[in-house]
Amino acid sequence: MAGEGEKAQNAPPQMNPYGRVDEEVAEVAQRDERRRKRIKCFAYLAAFVVFQTAVFLIFGLTIMKVRTPKLRVRSAAFDGTFNVVNTSAAPSFDIRMVAEIGVRNANFGRYKYQNSTVEFYYGATKVGEAFIPRATAKARSTRKFNVTVDLSSAGVAAGELSVIPLTSRSAVRGKVEIMKIMKKNKSANMNCSMQIDVQSRQLHQLSCR
Repeated sequence: MAGEGEKAQNAPPQMNPYGRVDEEVAEVAQRDERRRKRIKCFAYLAAFVVFQTAVFLIFGLTIMKVRTPKLRVRSAAFDGTFNVVNTSAAPSFDIRMVAEIGVRNANFGRYKYQNSTVEFYYGATKVGEAFIPRATAKARSTRKFNVTVDLSSAGVAAGELSVIPLTSRSAVRGKVEIMKIMKKNKSANMNCSMQIDVQSRQLHQLSCR
């Protein structure tokens, strides 16, 4: 009996035949989980790169894109001198016009422009000139200001003057500043045509390009 008990004590422990299989299954599951995590991480990274690229592209095409400001005659009033002689012998005009000028800045940064002048023409002859003071047009806004110009046909062979056709030309030079990191020189040019209706003393057919 003692011998049998001693044999039982010295007998090797019984092995679970499924233990090794369970360990291998667990290792495979862990490897699969790590692979899924890596794939998910790469997917997130790729999505982030695509998102960042789209953001930079939109940023470059909108905010950082520098557009040329526009200089325009917006309207005009005639409250002072308005002398028009409409005779076949010697037609002439002597008119004081207060014109509203606009500098339209479509950029996401301010536009600082220098002093300039705007000239008014009857046909090919200059009949008036006004001063444009330097100023700043804020981002995405239009700076409006008035200029006073005396229009005179002295020395001009004027025709029938029920309507006085005029053109205006000007250019202001300045600099667009975006987010204090980008500065670019830009000139705003004016080329407008208009008509002064003598009877109503109003500006008609105003067109700029």
